[in-house]
Amino acid sequence: MYIPPSLFYVQSEFSRITKGLCTMKKNLVWLASYPKSGNTWTRIFLANYLTNAKEPISINQARHFGIGDNGVEMYDKVAGRKIDPRDVGLTLQLRHGVLRGISNNNADVNLVKTHCAAKRAQGVQLIPHEYTKSAIYIMRNPLDMVMSYARHYALTFEEAVDYINHKNNSLAADDKVVWSYLGPWSDHVASWTSMKPYPTLVLRYEDMLERPEEEFAKVVEHFGMTVDPERLDRAIRFASFKELKSQEEKEGFVERAQKSKSFFTKGQSGHWKDELPPELADKIIKANRQTMKRFGYLDE
Repeated sequence: MYIPPSLFYVQSEFSRITKGLCTMKKNLVWLASYPKSGNTWTRIFLANYLTNAKEPISINQARHFGIGDNGVEMYDKVAGRKIDPRDVGLTLQLRHGVLRGISNNNADVNLVKTHCAAKRAQGVQLIPHEYTKSAIYIMRNPLDMVMSYARHYALTFEEAVDYINHKNNSLAADDKVVWSYLGPWSDHVASWTSMKPYPTLVLRYEDMLERPEEEFAKVVEHFGMTVDPERLDRAIRFASFKELKSQEEKEGFVERAQKSKSFFTKGQSGHWKDELPPELADKIIKANRQTMKRFGYLDE
């Protein structure tokens, strides 16, 4: 069944939220990942596939095909005032109201981008089951991911390794986004790939690079749509890293971190072997060995 792209446009109708009168609707489809693992790439593919685009959709329009769960404006609307986005306790108190607001926009499906772990933070369930229809989780070899993570957040490789191994790792708030809890890479993966009361499609970034037709077809099927091979091929080409990088160089990218030189790079796997110092690779493997073995990132 084809889902019209209009169902992915999340309306800002938070005035619908009134105390005690919110109807819970399971229509959130989470697009989840640790940062720099293919989340934005997948969203841009979906934008091109859903619209059946004949020319590549602008990377700066992709945000219309999904909404982040951390935008400050949504939290302001739920609170009814300007809030301090750095007040973690307050933003956690408002989180369910924000997700309720997205859910209550009358769409059958709302695609929501998140980097949060599927866990609790200060007693608040970050990914509440009562609003969730399904999820897509994308993971990436942490040995490659950590280098993109470092470049994106303007960290040294050593700092990035310490962050992704730390039990309290999170994305800091600023004027545009609220705090997001990640935790260590292995815990994040486990939180999304464990048994859930809703369907979860688990993808590996490396498989998406190697077999894009097969893996992106799974994304289309996850939404209950029939895969059109020609349309699939076109959407994959329009979401290629060469195309995305070219667009970013010409018009910039609104989702690029301020400290990052660019958002899109080469989109490769295995480059850690040439660039990541062996002692840092060993540190990641030591902290994540079991999870890496489980998902095919270690042979030993």
